[in-house]
Amino acid sequence: MKLIPIPAFADNYLWMLHDGKRALVVDPGDAAPVMRVLKDQALQLESILVTHHHADHIGGVDALRDATGARVYGPAGERIPAPYEPLSEGDAVHAMGLDFQVIDVPGHTAGHIAYYCAAPTPVTSFSASSPDEPEMSDKPLLFCGDTLFSAGCGRLFEGTPAQMLASLDKLAALPAQTRVCCTHEYTLSNLRFALAVEPHNADLIAYNAQCVKLRERDQPTLPTSIARELLVNPFLRTRQATVKTAAMHFDAAAHDDISVFAAIRQWKNQFK
Repeated sequence: MKLIPIPAFADNYLWMLHDGKRALVVDPGDAAPVMRVLKDQALQLESILVTHHHADHIGGVDALRDATGARVYGPAGERIPAPYEPLSEGDAVHAMGLDFQVIDVPGHTAGHIAYYCAAPTPVTSFSASSPDEPEMSDKPLLFCGDTLFSAGCGRLFEGTPAQMLASLDKLAALPAQTRVCCTHEYTLSNLRFALAVEPHNADLIAYNAQCVKLRERDQPTLPTSIARELLVNPFLRTRQATVKTAAMHFDAAAHDDISVFAAIRQWKNQFK
């Protein structure tokens, strides 16, 4: 099994799993790059997993379904191109021989979901830490859409700070070794903000240097891991004293978990 990020638009990744014959794709906002990979590698697309309804995540669904007959899965609470199988927390998807648990993660959108595979078969990928050498791993997999980014989180277009904090808490509680497949290459921008929040965080400083080198070589910074994000992501660290203090400098009213998170998110929205 191979895990690959297919670049699309300016900064999207359409994640694909394939075994050399069959394939699964996540959030295909554009059908064309997916079709190219399917053709070039002689793959049959069997499943499409959708996390939320934004156009850059669903724009290619109809074309791919029509061309391949792939089965589409998506959030029950959002408008996904039909026909599709509606899902919510507690449901599971069996695809490519893997079992994905559905997690409700509202915040970015009202019905956003994530897909978590606790025990995948060994999967080969090019890790962000060693992009030139394929890595074989049976670590858990998370497809989280626009809820969690490396060193960041999604904007709150439809949900509340309380909802997004609760959603991120769910993801932060997953096993530390979980590979986190975010759908945008926002890492360097997020790290600039994270360093403004925690300028003396040694893990953050080291990770920023690593990611700068990766992007200079046009390599993806993803997937990341839950363990790494707990060290560098201000939105998973809002209960840390350093982040709480920074939040209070931005908004003196920030005092509890939700208001601290809300202050950090609003600061990020305005950050240049």
